[in-house]
Amino acid sequence: MKIGVTARGTELTSGVDPRFGRARYFIVFDTETEEVRAVDNTVNLNAMQGAGVQAAEGVAREEVQALVTGHCGPKAFRVLQAAGIRVFTGAEGTVAEAIESFQNGGLDEAAGPDVEGHW
Repeated sequence: MKIGVTARGTELTSGVDPRFGRARYFIVFDTETEEVRAVDNTVNLNAMQGAGVQAAEGVAREEVQALVTGHCGPKAFRVLQAAGIRVFTGAEGTVAEAIESFQNGGLDEAAGPDVEGHW
């Protein structure tokens, strides 16, 4: 299974970015191979609008099955849901800690967005 985690840097030791659409990076972690890959999300950092939707489309292209983040807005949530990607919010700490929490069932799956758009 591939997990996407919003991150402030490119390593497992990087902090989780609480923002989804405007996260600096997405770390893609494959639970079967333990391969780690950083995906740059710079293009959406300063977007006037649509950052969440564009980020969600980018995550979907990475073929992740689950997204771990701090928060997710309504438009991005709809795109992720339409792509069949499960969303887990409330992640904190490092990317490695967030992955561990996910794997141990320590994160709740979001039933909907937890922030308004343009957060």
